Amino acid sequence: MTNLVHHHSKLSTTFTGKIALHGPHEPCRKMDFLGHLLRHGNKLSFNGDISLCNTPQAIASEVSSTVLQPVKFDHVIKIPLYPLQKAPILVTQKEKMLANYVPVYVMLPLGVVTSENVLENKQGIEKQLKQLKAADVDGVMVDVWWGIIESKGPKQYDWDAYRSLFQIVQQCGLKLQAIMSFHQCGGNVGDIVTIPIPQWVLNIGESNPDIFYTTRSGERDKEYLSIGVDKLPLFDGRTAIELYSDYMKSFRENMSDFFEAGLIADIEVGLGPAGELRFPSYQESQGWVFPGIGEFQCYDKYLKAEFNEAATQAGHPEWDLPDNAGVYNDTPDSTGFFRANGTFLTEKGKFFLTWYSTKLLFHGDQILDEANEIFQGCRVKLAAKVSGIHWWYKTENHAAELTSGYYNLNDRDGYRPIARMLSRHFATLNFTCIEMRNSEQSEDAKSGPEELVQQVFSAGWREKIEVGGENALPRYDRTAYNQILKNARPNGVNKDGPPTLRMASMTYLRLTDELFQNKNFRLFKTFVRKMHADQNYCRDPEQYYNPLVPLERSKPPISIEDLLEATNPMEPFPFDSESDMSIGGGLSDLFDNVIDKFTSIFK
Repeated sequence: MTNLVHHHSKLSTTFTGKIALHGPHEPCRKMDFLGHLLRHGNKLSFNGDISLCNTPQAIASEVSSTVLQPVKFDHVIKIPLYPLQKAPILVTQKEKMLANYVPVYVMLPLGVVTSENVLENKQGIEKQLKQLKAADVDGVMVDVWWGIIESKGPKQYDWDAYRSLFQIVQQCGLKLQAIMSFHQCGGNVGDIVTIPIPQWVLNIGESNPDIFYTTRSGERDKEYLSIGVDKLPLFDGRTAIELYSDYMKSFRENMSDFFEAGLIADIEVGLGPAGELRFPSYQESQGWVFPGIGEFQCYDKYLKAEFNEAATQAGHPEWDLPDNAGVYNDTPDSTGFFRANGTFLTEKGKFFLTWYSTKLLFHGDQILDEANEIFQGCRVKLAAKVSGIHWWYKTENHAAELTSGYYNLNDRDGYRPIARMLSRHFATLNFTCIEMRNSEQSEDAKSGPEELVQQVFSAGWREKIEVGGENALPRYDRTAYNQILKNARPNGVNKDGPPTLRMASMTYLRLTDELFQNKNFRLFKTFVRKMHADQNYCRDPEQYYNPLVPLERSKPPISIEDLLEATNPMEPFPFDSESDMSIGGGLSDLFDNVIDKFTSIFK
């Protein structure tokens, strides 16, 4: 018997039983533990047989038989910042600076393969990829759309257009990050094309619309299947998890030659709308406008039934899903749920938010377990994307994060449990909005992108996983590049070897004609050079402490007690105020304008 007291809320209960995240081949347990989360006082207690696992430790580069490097400790926080790994002997100054290298990838256009599954303008794509290669870019990222590949019917996969694209990328000497995109393209910020999920799946939704996420007012979001159907065989006898798993199996089988050739460096597994591990709480297609708080998305009949079951087991059959959380474009203070001393601070509110956020964790854990098993043995890294929901971050309620499924408050870390879950699968946490500064945001939105990035990156590093980053919006300016550079190495370059803290990779949004305009591309090339720590392109990731090794099988399931322990807030790692690899400021912009004028004169 194990007794854990977790300082999580002002309420307390005792749970007796056995709890753990289930594996992908076990029957789905409907989060029975939530039925016992009765709380009062200052503690949440569990008594029972807990399947304890080792504390999440490693990234995929950890090898027990290697020569071990001394663990580095932060001088304030005193925890290991990197797992033990094989340590190259750094002799020259070039080798030492290469250890600070952060690879840069560029996202390809959303519709590079059309909705009709055609790769158009091959010559134009090849020309742009060669320009990226000449700029020392490491690789490209591409959405591999479920709605294109399996559009003709169940298990009718057509990979020809993507194989043609991958061959061009390979011929240009670039690496590839492939996104398993199980969501619709269209309806999110920046979406300029529309690629729905497979029509045969949408047809099932015509007769059973509860397969889609649903708001309290009954609005359906058809971008991604509801978590409520993850384990239900509603799709010609297959569950949603099986749809995703079969798709990834087919991808590995049909792209095996590219894996063997080392082209594919990362598999980012789509886990929700926009490919992110979240609920679709702020969809532009539903009328949302920044900085609206968004809406909870758990009112389909399947999730309602699961919540009612959990509430009944908790001894509160009268509890229902929130009815006072407002609508998409409300402010927190205008709702009973998020206002000061609102429902989110009550026993009922905490119960709901724990259930809602943990559903998201279970969803990600199940799909990543499938992905890990499928890609096991490949020299590739798994990744999952978490959304940078920075508006209302500087409020007590963090309303926009809560509606998205991130139960993050000033006294509760909503991101470290995600990082801990990812650690089980040797997965990278990929985070957005790394280009944003607080000063660029509207004061009314109470935004805190800088503190948010610091919190999320710190959560990943504390759980000893790799973190990667993306810019949330297209940017071509020095201010954005300098902010990314600061976040890439928060404590700067280490001239004697690897930096204490460093992003594993950066993915730039996005490949456009605008990027190749004279000034924009000049700045971009300088940015890439600085991300590479002023070093030339390096083909061998071992030289910058980021080797691609065969993906290991996921570690044992993490108990819910261990996941909830990660909600304890901790101080983030300190970040420098500015990058020591800046690409310049105002005077540099003035110089660029002069160059552009001379260039235009002599054209």
